[in-house]
Amino acid sequence: MNRQQTEKLWREEKYRVMFHSQKHYNQIRQAMRDQQDHTQIEQLIHAALQQTPTEGSKRNACQHMWGYFRKITTPEEKQTYEQLLHKKDFSTLLSLLQQLANQYNVTYLRESTILQGDGQ
Repeated sequence: MNRQQTEKLWREEKYRVMFHSQKHYNQIRQAMRDQQDHTQIEQLIHAALQQTPTEGSKRNACQHMWGYFRKITTPEEKQTYEQLLHKKDFSTLLSLLQQLANQYNVTYLRESTILQGDGQ
């Protein structure tokens, strides 16, 4: 696999990894900087996705994704986001983020595996 394919894989899996484990996310970021090969990155991603997400890791990933919208959403959308975050309703929150990614055509997020159907 070439570097472009590895970078594409990481782009697509980044928020799903973050949702599961900040520690693994940081490890993979470093592995990408160190130019580790595709197979190693795949293995690290697989290991990350075996982790049980914590409330904190879920919240962190959702907040990172929300950053793409915070300046462009309506007050109603922001209120919905904040209510879902407060209620810790992460599956509905991911659906909202998916809807916003489509609505505002945020390609980076639309291509993220966590927002494609049941990304958890």
